[in-house]
Amino acid sequence: MALIIHLVVRSKLRKELKSAQGFLESEKLMKETLKKENSTLFELRQANEIELIKKLQSAQALNKRLDEDILLLQKSNEETEEQLRITQPELHAVKIKLLETQNNLARYKGQQGK
Repeated sequence: MALIIHLVVRSKLRKELKSAQGFLESEKLMKETLKKENSTLFELRQANEIELIKKLQSAQALNKRLDEDILLLQKSNEETEEQLRITQPELHAVKIKLLETQNNLARYKGQQGK
């Protein structure tokens, strides 16, 4: 009788041991899978960061170039305006009055829109 009980207990323990080993193996596989996924996501994140940094640098370079172009245009406009003032003072005066009138109209329209 003791032998039968011993064999039954031993059989249950073997089943439990195999079950525990299977559980451990599945946990190891899951851990490896998650580790690979985590690694892949980290690499994707790094690639996205690098791409965004490049885009940001490109945008900053474009902004700098645009700022430089604006400064050149302003300087050119000032020079043209000064030439106009010197060579054709009457036309320059009319132009200034036209700009003032346009500004006044824009202010008036802005006040009407409120």
